[in-house]
Amino acid sequence: MTPVNAVDIDARDGRALHPRILSIWTHALLFDMDGVLIDSTPAVARVWTRWALEHGFDPGEVVRRAQGRPSIATVRELLPHSDHQAENREIERQEIEDLEGVMPLPGTLELLHQLPSNRWAIVTSSTRPLAEVRIRAAGLPNPPLFITSSDVTHGKPHPEPYVNAARALGLSPLNCVVVEDAPPGIRAGKSAGARVIAFPTTVSLAELQKADPDWIVENCGSIALRSMTGQMQIDLRS
Repeated sequence: MTPVNAVDIDARDGRALHPRILSIWTHALLFDMDGVLIDSTPAVARVWTRWALEHGFDPGEVVRRAQGRPSIATVRELLPHSDHQAENREIERQEIEDLEGVMPLPGTLELLHQLPSNRWAIVTSSTRPLAEVRIRAAGLPNPPLFITSSDVTHGKPHPEPYVNAARALGLSPLNCVVVEDAPPGIRAGKSAGARVIAFPTTVSLAELQKADPDWIVENCGSIALRSMTGQMQIDLRS
């Protein structure tokens, strides 16, 4: 993938302005997991492709739908009259067993080890058992706060996951920055009232821009903790 510089998004219409290095201030970073901290794309694609073929669906379309939101939402859409819970348990079982290629994305470990423990959280559409397995497989530090689809009533793109994460840290979402890679997660963060950094690790730059993030950078390697004086100063760089 061609590297993407830090991009300032015009809040009025979502158009990218001239690329430049930015400094922003925040009280906490709320990270999605898959596609942001962890590369699980091959495993996700394998499981959903098998499921799609078993049920007579187009694998590419099913994999696209499944990105960035709870798996049961995709099951409900595509098999409205099925036993959704049973289908979802089988998908989860296969994803837990398929860990080949699951690894941290560039810059993830370096960034997480810099952050104060009360200033970040993982907010994922994965179930808690699946998220825990992938975090261990990728060698990530245990998150100080962990919100999964098992912990919420409404998953992404609903704002509930990010609202709950901010509150658990004693903050308003307005004082947090969400880090996402998929449109449903970007919309969840924006709806919660947070600012959003997006990575083009899962979908195209054009798709990210349609979801209206505040900034787009390549990956966690483009985010640097510059200083800690009450708030965190974060540099977004190419």
